[in-house]
Amino acid sequence: MRSRLAAVCGILILALTACSAAPGNAGSPSSDTGDGHGEIAGAHELAEPALHLTTIDAEGTVHHLDLLDEGQSVLAGIEPIDDLVSDGRYLFGIREGSVTVIDSGVWTWSHIDHFHYYEAPAKVIGEITGPGSAAVVPGEVGVGMLFEGEAVLIETPALADGEIVESFRIPVDAHDGLVVPLTQGAAVTEPDATGAVQALRMIAADGTTGESVACAAAAGTIITVVGTVVGCADGAVLSVGGDPGEWERIAYPADAAAQAHQRAMSFAARKSRPTVAALAGDTGFWLLDTRERTWSLHDIGEELVQVAAVDDDASRVLALTADGAVLILSDGEITARTEPLVAASLDDPGLAAGVTFVVDQNRAYLNGPAEQTMWEIDPADGARISRTFETGAAPLHLAGTGR
Repeated sequence: MRSRLAAVCGILILALTACSAAPGNAGSPSSDTGDGHGEIAGAHELAEPALHLTTIDAEGTVHHLDLLDEGQSVLAGIEPIDDLVSDGRYLFGIREGSVTVIDSGVWTWSHIDHFHYYEAPAKVIGEITGPGSAAVVPGEVGVGMLFEGEAVLIETPALADGEIVESFRIPVDAHDGLVVPLTQGAAVTEPDATGAVQALRMIAADGTTGESVACAAAAGTIITVVGTVVGCADGAVLSVGGDPGEWERIAYPADAAAQAHQRAMSFAARKSRPTVAALAGDTGFWLLDTRERTWSLHDIGEELVQVAAVDDDASRVLALTADGAVLILSDGEITARTEPLVAASLDDPGLAAGVTFVVDQNRAYLNGPAEQTMWEIDPADGARISRTFETGAAPLHLAGTGR
């Protein structure tokens, strides 16, 4: 089914032009006269990325912090959300029965050997509705959403035009799973009669069913510079370049140490890097190198609640301990530690799930909802706290935008 939903206007609070002309598709720059290479209609091209921290508080207010001049603004007011997902430009606020889509108005566009940086008016684009609470997976050309019994694929280019366009919405058996966007269509988790996921089913953009790839208990997905990763019970599968017809299996190591640790359930890394990190039980973490198609396991003997791969050369990983401290690890060894920063947030089950890392090329960021603070951390300089941002409202959900 293909439908267009009208953009929602009138709920923006500050600094927005209601229902203004939307920027063109960031993936389809026009070549105008002169040096118009990379020009996007309705957007202003910048000399450097407009990096922001975007947060949503318990009331649904969307806050925007400019990391260049530290200016703060309010982008919008939406219904309160339970979770937040972002691709670096668009924000997907998830709650029971719907997903609100917000254009942050700042983004980076890759042109293979260089980048273009843009700024345009921010806006709330609209809502996608469906039964239950959706699992949302952003991709370069599509956004996958798995509601309770419905798999939906949204066209990413249409979002730049201020429209929500569904490539497909198909019924599926209710289960915990994913709709993973690819360069063509998506991979949708497929359960057996007991509800356990056994495979990924390829679904074309028009909803046509294709081949399947075995992936028992599929959980966790991430895009790397190599392709799209989906975690499976026995390791991971990799769609090279996002091509639905090219999948490779990357099995976990067969040694006893690896077998004794839990599998990866989610992945995190600096955007588009080849190596990604995932928790491995309570005290360890996995590194998955998608270029080399290898896993490596590290156990630091200390309880961890979150990890993210920072860079590849030094195998540097950012980790959050159960007591709220940030660790810098290199080749599996602790090289730096902060004092506990988010202990109060992690002690509150209602806040802990929203504590997250945002990782850039030179800095990392962490939000503390209970502390009403965000920290800028330098992973290459002994976990030095380079800046601290106090917030007027609890930064319950955090995303990095302009990336």
